[in-house]
Amino acid sequence: MTSPPGEFVITVGDSDAGQRLDTLVSLKRSDCSRSFAATLIQDGRITIQGDLKKPGYRVKFGETIQGCIPVYEPPSLQPEAMPLTILFEDSHIIVLDKPAGLVVHPAPGNDTGTLVNGLLHHCPELGGIHAECRPGIVHRLDKDTSGTMVVAKNRIALESLSRQFKERQVQKKYLALVYGNVEPDTGAIALPIGRHPVDRKKMSTVSATGREAETLWRVKIRYAGATLLELELKTGRTHQIRVHCTSMQHPIIGDKIYTCGKRRKKTHNETRLEALLRSAGRQMLHARHLSFTHPVGQRAMSFTAPIPADMQRLMDGLEPLN
Repeated sequence: MTSPPGEFVITVGDSDAGQRLDTLVSLKRSDCSRSFAATLIQDGRITIQGDLKKPGYRVKFGETIQGCIPVYEPPSLQPEAMPLTILFEDSHIIVLDKPAGLVVHPAPGNDTGTLVNGLLHHCPELGGIHAECRPGIVHRLDKDTSGTMVVAKNRIALESLSRQFKERQVQKKYLALVYGNVEPDTGAIALPIGRHPVDRKKMSTVSATGREAETLWRVKIRYAGATLLELELKTGRTHQIRVHCTSMQHPIIGDKIYTCGKRRKKTHNETRLEALLRSAGRQMLHARHLSFTHPVGQRAMSFTAPIPADMQRLMDGLEPLN
């Protein structure tokens, strides 16, 4: 469960001793990044037993960290011009191909420059859907995941699409380039997913509060040192594909959080393959296909987003296996 915003107390355990103060706070609090923790420490809002410390202070076993994290107040949404790759649009919905690197909606640390800001410029009527900082948004993709998304342009569409996602009537298929050679050709992962018990910014299959999660997978192409998988989500948990691939010991190439120790720094004698895989600038995960029922016309609709250039370049550099 995410810790509530506001005042908190952390007692430094044996395994925590020696860590930087700002790092430990960010690990224990899912609502506080390391940089934000450093700012709060410098402002005197986070202390060690009432004593002011620097962000780099190495905590000691048994010490008590006290602090207060300001409650996030969503900004006033402003339209911002940005290029959007629209696959379909009518008076009720917009289907688009989200690029990697774009945050879907405002959140702490990302008040502007989000997809929602761009959508408000393209479609001002979205501002009439009162949903705090997420007008029209019925599902989302991680910042560094690309691919298909559908957005509601009015309340009727919002309610219909939200219901379809909740009742698992939407088909979502992804492509992921993962480390290693996956066997067999098809399979399913049914492992509950919840907040990581130690690192609160991560999700995990070992959480005591995990919720049901199921992912179907199929091998598309095997390469030397990598596999292209097609994955279908039967549920929609946070980071589901990334966590489930890691649980198979085949993490997604380029993932900076779920690595299984596969992400390495440059070495003096690295091979061409190691250098190629290390060159991935983000997780190689793409929401390839999305199918749902039109919220007003009630007709079946399916959309496919082309493989993005960075993912295609990486695939072109790999050697397919027979």
